[in-house]
Amino acid sequence: MNTVVNRADGKVDLHGLVQAISHATAEDSLNNLLTAEQWDLLSAYLLPVSLPAGQVLFAQGTTDRTLYLLESGTLSVHFEDEKQRLRLAIVGPGSVVGEGAFFSHLPRSATVQAGAPCKLWSLPAMRFTELSNRQPAVALHLVMAVGAVLSKRLGNRKRRVAST
Repeated sequence: MNTVVNRADGKVDLHGLVQAISHATAEDSLNNLLTAEQWDLLSAYLLPVSLPAGQVLFAQGTTDRTLYLLESGTLSVHFEDEKQRLRLAIVGPGSVVGEGAFFSHLPRSATVQAGAPCKLWSLPAMRFTELSNRQPAVALHLVMAVGAVLSKRLGNRKRRVAST
């Protein structure tokens, strides 16, 4: 996994994330939504997250609205009922999870767990609000791209419930 490099200006290096998005081939991957300058502005609002294989990122039913951008590794999305655990999707580098709760303000609809060691970037709701106030064009581009991912997932009958 790439390491987080703090730059002299205090922002983090998102080169690995931008590369993952640029090279992603899954239908529900993010598009390279921002310019280099906009990525630089966004970097001040994102927090690095590292997950070992098997660790849960968030559980079904929790009320957190954090959005996660996946740089490396794989995430398994599961819906749990009283009888069984059903895998809904595998999410790879260059995509996003947490979009359902981010937009809906509802509890998480599924559990997301690392299938392999992962490097992610988190955008908590409070930091998104700050981004929206200080960099509205960047926030708009980001939510449009995440909204496109959500739309693609909801349009795919097999993965419809995989919106988290």
